[in-house]
Amino acid sequence: MTETIGKITLNLDKYPGEDYYCDGSVEDEILDIVKKYSTVEYDRIIAERKSWPILYHLSALRENIVDFLPIQKTEKVLEVGSGCGAITGALARKAGEVTCVDLSKKRSLINAYRHSECENVTIHVGNFTDVEPELPADYDYICLIGVFEYGQAYIGGKTPYEDFLKILQKHLAPDGRIVIAIENKYGLKYFAGCKEDHLGSWFSGIENYPEGGVVRTFSRKKLERIFDACGVGERSFYYPYPDYKFMTTVYSDAYLPGRGELSNNLRNFDRDRMLLFDEKSAFDGIVEEGLFSVFSNSYMAVIGAPLDLKYARYSNDRAESFRIRTEILRDKEGCKTVRKYPLTKEAEAHVRHMPEAYEKLKERYAGSSLDVNVCHLGEENGIPYAEFEFVPGRPLSELMDECLDRQDVEGFHNLFAEYLERVGYGEDVPVADFDLIFANILVDGDHWTLIDYEWTFDRPIETRALAFRAVYCYVLEDERRNALELDRILDRLGITENEARQYREQEMEFQKYVTGQKLSMGEIRNLLGGEIYKPTEWIGRFRQTEGELRAQIYEDKGQGFSEENSYFPENVYAEEKQAEFTVNFDGNVHYLRLDPAMCACVCKIRELTMNGQPVPVQHKKIVTTNGKILKSADGAEHPSVVFPTEDPNLTTIYVYDEAAESFGLQDMGWFADIMAKRFGVRLYMFKHVAATRLGDDVYRKMDIAIWDTESSSYYVQAKAEGRLEDIQVSHMKNGKVISIGVRSVNMAAGFCE
Repeated sequence: MTETIGKITLNLDKYPGEDYYCDGSVEDEILDIVKKYSTVEYDRIIAERKSWPILYHLSALRENIVDFLPIQKTEKVLEVGSGCGAITGALARKAGEVTCVDLSKKRSLINAYRHSECENVTIHVGNFTDVEPELPADYDYICLIGVFEYGQAYIGGKTPYEDFLKILQKHLAPDGRIVIAIENKYGLKYFAGCKEDHLGSWFSGIENYPEGGVVRTFSRKKLERIFDACGVGERSFYYPYPDYKFMTTVYSDAYLPGRGELSNNLRNFDRDRMLLFDEKSAFDGIVEEGLFSVFSNSYMAVIGAPLDLKYARYSNDRAESFRIRTEILRDKEGCKTVRKYPLTKEAEAHVRHMPEAYEKLKERYAGSSLDVNVCHLGEENGIPYAEFEFVPGRPLSELMDECLDRQDVEGFHNLFAEYLERVGYGEDVPVADFDLIFANILVDGDHWTLIDYEWTFDRPIETRALAFRAVYCYVLEDERRNALELDRILDRLGITENEARQYREQEMEFQKYVTGQKLSMGEIRNLLGGEIYKPTEWIGRFRQTEGELRAQIYEDKGQGFSEENSYFPENVYAEEKQAEFTVNFDGNVHYLRLDPAMCACVCKIRELTMNGQPVPVQHKKIVTTNGKILKSADGAEHPSVVFPTEDPNLTTIYVYDEAAESFGLQDMGWFADIMAKRFGVRLYMFKHVAATRLGDDVYRKMDIAIWDTESSSYYVQAKAEGRLEDIQVSHMKNGKVISIGVRSVNMAAGFCE
């Protein structure tokens, strides 16, 4: 059974009748968008809707991951897991025939409607294992972009990933390529605090997926072991940055990133993230140590002949007129060249302008100490490109960074002075490269070469304006560069604060000129991105206040309170400034004291219990404090205590049940409560002579122990005989006999007269 959408055919022969995965109602929204709007309107809709799924499925940047592949119009491509068609359009423009396979009919409809004018695309809806037997065996490219990690779900069994590849190899033409784009489980972003892309949890891949599930990403070594198990021979690895989803740059083992290049790391469009360290600085160290292939956020593995391309950078975060791709290629003799291709029809004029800019700049800098990289115009399949020589050397920005790292301020300023001298040559000539930033100048000994000049204008621009912009962009790229003495630079350039403000405004206008109405990915992240949490800042704030917000417990064992008999309970803060803990103590403890903080504060007592029973906080004979207890609207249930002191404390005597237990004593309950309230003493009776009611007015003899609430000590045992209406209790206090008389005790009512 088939269905036709425009010029695209949907093959439904293997469709099970329902979609087994779905992003919910947003897929209906995306389907409605692709039915109503053209692709040129997607950027506007993404900005308006502020939705991660809409960005993810409709952004043109998704195509970058396959755009650089050398697919020819005579070749066939199989796309497994085509989804909503994020890369299908790019494949259709490059290849002669594209076959898509996806389990979801809803997503396949989205793919079909957004590419309805492509007459070379067929979409099979169904599980890959069901569709695969009917596929031919002559595909030049088989693409698995964000799919290989689901191999266990597709294939099952004990070796799903190896079996997946073996099946794919059967459908590959001689000299064909399998292209796999996948996250690196040990990507630096995961160590830095990004959540695992599929599970949405922190450190899942790093911890080897303790939650289980069917999704798995791999290190490069693990991928190579899988390839070896399948008998894969020739393969090469490429490193999409920041990752394969919204790739702006792709590196290879033949062209790895240099210091300072990996600065675009805040890409959490869909989830909150932590920021445990500065990824750019970490990447700089990783690059210097030769470990980039281990910590790259994503991989593109190409099974088959390696690509001639060694590097590509996409500048499609721009207006239609300026979207280009920059490539570094190496021919069979090992010679490298640089090419810039237009990504849109509108950008062709921008590319054709580059050789013209070269001729003008060459004339301006003739006889100077600044070389201009040679540029020629070429054409490939009717599309123009600008070809540049590959110039050896190191970026001037990198040399300046090294000066700052070793605190060689004078070395930095010497380089800056040399920059001014070289780029300022011919200042009055009516042609200037506005983008003379430090990264666009390569230094090889005494040879300084301007390698990128796509923003060349037919008018003179003051050297100090160009230099200010170079410094401004340099500092914005890395916070560590804020150590520069900007006042010294401004003085050298003769730029006032007002002029600096005007130059900054000019830069904002230029950026708007470049991007047009399109939002940059940085702006989009600000619109819909998750929160960024910095635990290091939390630690800093905690350290500032930990002395103030620490709770301390004191135990009085008959000698009063002391620091020796105190401790700080750990892990008591369930939430910020809200503590909850349990205190365990033995029978030697007479009093407990809680210091809720180490500063003047207001403390709200949510709950205070003793052996599961609530403690009456506002009972002055039970709880004392050096603060002021405020009566709450509902009485004493949740009072607040104002502590105008740097040493706030609460002291409770409600520990006596435990103390009496060690003496074989039993609290007399309500009667003891009355005695404590009326006379400041608490009564206990020995358990073995506990009062037993024999009639209305006859009671057995009681042995009573008395605890004095003021002096925290037991006194002599007293005797009471007869009726409770006539109790006389005598005990010693400070060498004197104290008598307590009770006229009447009503057992039922529980009060004393």
